[in-house]
Amino acid sequence: MHKPSLISAAYTDLYELTMAQAYFLGGHKDTTAVFDYFFRKLPFNGGYVVFAGLWTLLEILEDLRFTPEDIEYLREWGFDKTFLKYLGDFRFRGSVDSSAEGDIVFPTRPVLSIEGSVIEAQIIETLVLNVLNFQSLIATKASRMRQSAGERKLIDFGMRRAHGPSAYYAARAAVIGGFDATSNVQAGKDLGIPVSGTMAHSYVQYFDDELSAFRSFAEHWPENCILLADTYNTLESGVPNAITVAREMKERGQELKGIRLDSGDLAYMAKRSRKMLDDSGLKDVKIAASNQLDEHLIKSLLEQHAPIDVFGVGTNLVTGQPDAALDGVYKLAFSNGKAKMKLSENISKITIPHKKQVHRLRDKQGKILGADIISLRDDNDLSKMYHPLNPAKSMSFKNYKSESLLHPFMKNGSRLSETPSLSSISAYRAERLAELPDEYKRFDNPHIYKIGLSRKLKEKRDAMINYYQEKE
Repeated sequence: MHKPSLISAAYTDLYELTMAQAYFLGGHKDTTAVFDYFFRKLPFNGGYVVFAGLWTLLEILEDLRFTPEDIEYLREWGFDKTFLKYLGDFRFRGSVDSSAEGDIVFPTRPVLSIEGSVIEAQIIETLVLNVLNFQSLIATKASRMRQSAGERKLIDFGMRRAHGPSAYYAARAAVIGGFDATSNVQAGKDLGIPVSGTMAHSYVQYFDDELSAFRSFAEHWPENCILLADTYNTLESGVPNAITVAREMKERGQELKGIRLDSGDLAYMAKRSRKMLDDSGLKDVKIAASNQLDEHLIKSLLEQHAPIDVFGVGTNLVTGQPDAALDGVYKLAFSNGKAKMKLSENISKITIPHKKQVHRLRDKQGKILGADIISLRDDNDLSKMYHPLNPAKSMSFKNYKSESLLHPFMKNGSRLSETPSLSSISAYRAERLAELPDEYKRFDNPHIYKIGLSRKLKEKRDAMINYYQEKE
């Protein structure tokens, strides 16, 4: 698998570097810090998030450095020369503990933890958020479309509507979420994703008539010929002309793979087209559909028994409509041997201190109980958990099994294993999502998956809150 080209360590926000220089000049460059990545709100009014982007992040971190051009640019901005010398030798030498890519994750709880010097952990904050927020959002959107589409084929058609180069990683995240292929040739080549595409209306318009266009395309692309049937009139000319070409191909020992519908009432057009194809003895010709699809429209089409075999999804996938962003954050939890936390008048923004572990609870048969507990890293007392925002709410557990969710993926700046294939990450996502009860996967009013603090962690957090409030 292709390894992403070098992303400079200058791919960060300015304030990461101004803080890093202040740490450096203040004598704190070797102080160890732990930062947690988590998010506060589920996107799409859904019940879960598919975690994606981990291996992209790890590959980038392994090669992260400032170029001589970066150093010169920062010198022009007035950064200290001794700090710039430090940046010239900068490498990420920290550790990453994380949920596995493709796992199903929920708000509030740590999804990934970075431990390293306070400077290196601070400098990579923007990169962590940029990579994980975007890919997790798109993988989650893709997963919802996979849920709607069942076993039907899903293709990422979103490159032309994506926000610039984000199309590349949108294609990766879409596969993790359950898509089968992409139209993005660069992503296909680099990331080992199957590529798929048909033709544009311009090809049909180029010729004097539709039938000539179809014949030309079939002649020059006989092995994977899919004809766009709606340039002029889908049922009066597009499908009949496709049938004519399909018969001509059959006489040559070839086979028309499919037609694509890109406008109009897709359910009605698909049903009429399917009948016309079947009546012509072309039952093996597939019907693909595109045009502003999302999980809700795909679900509606299939509930109407639309005979669509392939869905090409663009805008709503790669831009994460209607949410557009996952609100992941990166917060300091431990440094210089002490737990750290952020207080706020908004209780939802009070962070969780200390080095931590997250545990998924299961019953004796292994079925998940709909609860993840955040604990101190070495705490195994999971018999009771407390709501992280409302201390009056708690739950007790008996006869449970627990699964630790944060695992080491990088030590001393080096990955602990090779990057897995996208297909294996996607298979893991499917396995983990299958374990999640249906009530958490509903599109309308999904059940709320519970996240809580262990007793010891709650006590330490409460003590810190009281300490800071008393100091005020």
